[in-house]
Amino acid sequence: MLNRFKILSLTAAFLFCAVGARAAVLTGLDALEQDDFARFAGKRVGIITNQTGVDRAARSAVDALFASKNAKLVAIFSPEHGFRGNAEGGANISSSTDPVTGLPIFSLYGDVHRPTAAMLAGIDVLVFDIQDIGARFYTYLATMAFCMEEAAKYKIPFVVLDRPNPISGAILEGPVLSKDIHEITGYFPVPVRHGMTAGEVALLHKDIRGLDLDLSVIKLQGWDRASFYGDTGLPWVSPSPNIRDVDAAIMYPGIGGFESTNMAVGRGTDAPFMWFGAPWLDSGRLADTLNAAGLAGVRFYAESKTPEKDIYAGKFCRGIRMEITDRAAVRPLDIFVRAVCALRDRTYYRDFRFEDARLTAGNNVYKAVFESKDTPEAIIADFQAQCRDFDKFRLRYLLY
Repeated sequence: MLNRFKILSLTAAFLFCAVGARAAVLTGLDALEQDDFARFAGKRVGIITNQTGVDRAARSAVDALFASKNAKLVAIFSPEHGFRGNAEGGANISSSTDPVTGLPIFSLYGDVHRPTAAMLAGIDVLVFDIQDIGARFYTYLATMAFCMEEAAKYKIPFVVLDRPNPISGAILEGPVLSKDIHEITGYFPVPVRHGMTAGEVALLHKDIRGLDLDLSVIKLQGWDRASFYGDTGLPWVSPSPNIRDVDAAIMYPGIGGFESTNMAVGRGTDAPFMWFGAPWLDSGRLADTLNAAGLAGVRFYAESKTPEKDIYAGKFCRGIRMEITDRAAVRPLDIFVRAVCALRDRTYYRDFRFEDARLTAGNNVYKAVFESKDTPEAIIADFQAQCRDFDKFRLRYLLY
């Protein structure tokens, strides 16, 4: 069989040698491969996955299942960004055929966001294996939840092959989403940075929605929830085109809020989500303000860029470059709140605005930050209080 990701395999081998024996984390996929997917013996399997669904040797879950002597893989389902993860955010994806296996790839980010009865016909078990990044408005776990609900409707067992929360399972940030919001960018009543794995969110979702679903989670082995992805020894695969490393994933829950504004977030530059800016921004003043706030684990620099795409494609933008100095200490939601509170000052930033057309259910809370009269300290304290309450609630669903 063709090797689906030759370059990725070479990268993974290099990374594995680099970390040596420092980490021995096994994903749910790795765990099931040990006995050639024996739990799926005689079963027709449908898998929800993308380019991140790989084992420690960077072998695709699709290839592993297709080669299995026990399981019979019959269908592939893909989320936002497509099966190969190279489509831009929000782009509609068409269904297609996998050239390696000849199996159908049903897109769940095109004409439909949920698998249809026709797509699920003949499937005995649905498997989810996608690397999430730990931010509420990232859509992969909403896709998982939609598939869980359809699996419950058609009495199909659902299995989550768990993966690490790459930005730590011990840190919570931001407000908890209102329970009356149910959109693909805001589907769970969790903080913006929720600190949970896909398997844990699946358990929470089954419970709060009261799903009559045969749900199993194949747990991680050797994962410390206080760790970051770089500590696991697993190969890094960019989960979407602009989340290119762990630092970008860490910053996304905060800096991603600017996507509801007229501020660019680095798409079309060499530093997506590690930079934000606009033609009208007084970047020197804002960098000084952010550095003076004494935020832990990060430094700010005024840096100009000309994005190749997004809202200021081809336009010279003055911006803020962020350097993470301590992953465990940096709090991207605090950065966002501090920045927005500074940008509320119309004396210097009269062009900054929220754009209702770009607001999504998952991040419309940021409009409230902009319109608030509260200090950044008061806003952050309120977020922290919500996180403390959620932390107590989530305990019943934590697996690690």
